[in-house]
Order: sequence, then C-alpha cells, then structure tokens
Amino acid sequence: MHDMTKGPITGHLIRMAVPVMIGMLFQTLYVLIDLYFVAHLGDTAIAGVGAAGNLMFIVMAATQVLVVGTTTLIAQAVGRKDHADANLVFNQSLAIAAACILGTLLIGYPVIGAYMRILGADAASQAAGVDYLDWYLPGLALQFALAAMGAALRGTGLAQPGMVVQVLTVIINAVLAPVLIAGWGTGHPLGVAGAGLASTIAIAFGVVLLALYFIKLEKFVRFDAALAVPLLAQWRRILRIGLPAGGEFALMFVYMAVIYTVIRDFGATAQAGFGVGSRVMQAIFLPAMALAFATSPVAGQNVGAGLFDRVRATFRSSIAIGSVIMLALTLICQIKPDWFARGFTQDAAVIAIAAEFLRYISWNFVAQGIVFTCSGMFQALGNTLPAMFSSGSRLLTFALPVLWWSRQPGFELHHVWMMSIASVTLQALFSLWLLRGQLQRRSAQPMNQPANATA
Repeated sequence: MHDMTKGPITGHLIRMAVPVMIGMLFQTLYVLIDLYFVAHLGDTAIAGVGAAGNLMFIVMAATQVLVVGTTTLIAQAVGRKDHADANLVFNQSLAIAAACILGTLLIGYPVIGAYMRILGADAASQAAGVDYLDWYLPGLALQFALAAMGAALRGTGLAQPGMVVQVLTVIINAVLAPVLIAGWGTGHPLGVAGAGLASTIAIAFGVVLLALYFIKLEKFVRFDAALAVPLLAQWRRILRIGLPAGGEFALMFVYMAVIYTVIRDFGATAQAGFGVGSRVMQAIFLPAMALAFATSPVAGQNVGAGLFDRVRATFRSSIAIGSVIMLALTLICQIKPDWFARGFTQDAAVIAIAAEFLRYISWNFVAQGIVFTCSGMFQALGNTLPAMFSSGSRLLTFALPVLWWSRQPGFELHHVWMMSIASVTLQALFSLWLLRGQLQRRSAQPMNQPANATA
C-alpha cells in the first residue's frame, strides 16, 4: 500500500501513470500484434479482425464497472485507513468477476455471428471476424479477473505489478502470434483464428501470474473465501460507482459501431483503413488514459481523507501534463500520419485512409485528454454519472448527425472525422462544467464514509 495523501501530487501522478501507461501500451499491443500478422492475410482479414476487435469496447465497458468501482472504494478506504473495508471490496469484486466471466461465455458465443453480419463489409470479412472471436472470446472473458486484481492494486497505490504482468503476457502473445497465425515452425497456419487463440493463451497466463502475486506477495488486500461470498449490499456499492463508468465505455462501442456502419458502403478497404487508424489512435491515447487512471486513485485517496485542496491540485496537474503530451502527439500526426499506418500494411489505399483519419482526428487529442481526466476525477469523487452524461452527449452531437449526413448526396469519409472533432470539443467543455459543480458540492459535504451493510 502506498499513501498518496502526503507528498507531491505531481510525483504521485507520474509514479502511478508511467507503469499504468506501459501496462496499457502492452495491452494495446495484443491487437496491434495480431493486426500486424493478420495484415499479411489481406484486406478482408484486416477488416474482419478490426470490426471484431470493436467487441472489446463492450468487454472494456463491463470491466470498467469493476475497475472503477473497486479502485474508487479501495482508494477511499486507504485514505480513511480502513483496511477491513478495502479487503471486503476486493473479495466482492472477485465474486463479480467470476459471474461476469461465465456470463461473457454464455452470451457471447450465440451472438458472434449476428454481430459480424451487422458490422462486416462483406461475407469474407464477416467470416474472418467470426473465426477470430471464436478463439478470442475466452481471453476477453478472463479480462474480468485481470481487471478486479489490477484495480485493487491501483486503489492501494501500486501500479507496477500490473505493468509487469501486462509486459509478460504481450511477450507471450508476440511469440505465439506468428506461430499460430502464420504457422512459423509448425507448418499449420491457423490464420485469424490463431490470432484469437494467441491472445487468449497470453491473457490466461496473466491471470495465473497476477493471482500468484496476491497469494505470495500482496499484504494489504488478500484472497479470503469467506469475504468472497456474494453480498448484495457490497455489490451495489461497487456497481453504483462502476455502472455509469461502464455505460461511458459502452457508448464508445456505440460510436465505433456507428462509424463502421456509415463507412460500410465505402467497402472493405475503407473499413481496413479505419481499423488500422483507430487502433493506432488507441495507442496514441494511452498517455491521457494512463493519467486518468492515475488521477482516480491519487484523488480518491485524498477524497477519502477529506483533503480537497489536494484533490483540486491533482486535477490541475493531470490536465497540465496531459495537455502537453497530447499536443505533441497532435503535431506528430499532422506532420507524418502515414508513418504509423505503414507498420501494419503496405496497401497504399489502406494507408491513405488511415493517414487521413489520423490527420483529422488528431485535432481532438487535447480535448479527449481533458475528457479522460475529468472522468478520472468523477471516479475519485465516487459519482460517475456525470461522466456518462458527458459521453452520452455525443449521441446528440455525433451519432445522430453523422447517421443523417451519411444518407445525403456527396457524403465522404472525412465528413465523419470532422463531425467527431466538433463533438469531442463540445464534450470536453461539458465535462469541465459538470466537474466544477461536482467539486463544489462534494467539498462542502462531510468526509466520505463507507457503506457498512454486509448483506
């Protein structure tokens, strides 16, 4: 456990954000490594895996329920020096994770085919997406276990163990991907199915490794079967904070699905270009997302301790650091956007679409960083509804307008990216306004107390 209610705020943010960013980078590499090897199978394979990979947003939305609820409650418990409550929250989050793993498998397999028929540009890309998801779905399900354990560690101020596990699992994925996808050394290439299987094996290894860390090394929160018996009151505590954050990520899935839908008529090449560009964008967003993840436990511990001057200082430092980083990345994408895409494909048409996407979309990097940081602050305050409202505003400023525009004569791809820039800018301003009100109200209330219900 690391106490972040004392000492320099910026130091705490950097100490938390750097390993979180490294871990997230290596997590993103799951898809990028798969995409690199899948790209050699052709545009339909890229389009299929890209559309299938969008399913990760649904799982990310669900895992965020655990991550946000667990991180927030444990961070606030650490700030109050309440060890018993932190341990209870951890074990209850594991019980929720187990239920989610089972649910993902039972619900996921029956809907894979229908999902790909909706998003796939043609029959070939739809088939590729189904093959990929058949083998990747178990890995997606296991993400819930990783999420619960990683969130507990971040709440206590520790980010390094999760980073180490992410690095090791990606190394395993990188080794397995060419063997299973291309058949290196075996002579039996599995194609896109091998990409999904490689990721699943690597994630399973990560779950085992992180569980061993808790058993052998972790002292502040530990596995306790008695505390893992489902307690509905404790589940409500976690879900009350986590569900709006999960809804926020679910809306990201909706927006991605809208984009795939409106560009479907431009063909598999357009979807492949967007698939490459969007995966690159996710990697570029990692610094801002890492800061948001770091902001939540740092500010959360200070919320638990009632130190609202330090809470505000956390927000100011996070915004300043994030804006500088995202501005630098914006300039890079303006100067050389095709450099990122060339690492995944040599198809000139796909590269051109990916480069155009990155050149346009980079104008909202700073605004997106502000949105991420505000979300981290809402999590720390224990009220994530404003973040969901902020994300939901893009239904009115992006999803509905672009669906309408796509049916008008002269509609082109870059119109989608222009609409995204405008909507994210408005969302950032809305988030700042909502956060200002939350900080004013929260700082006027008594110090946060835990919910003590146990059934």
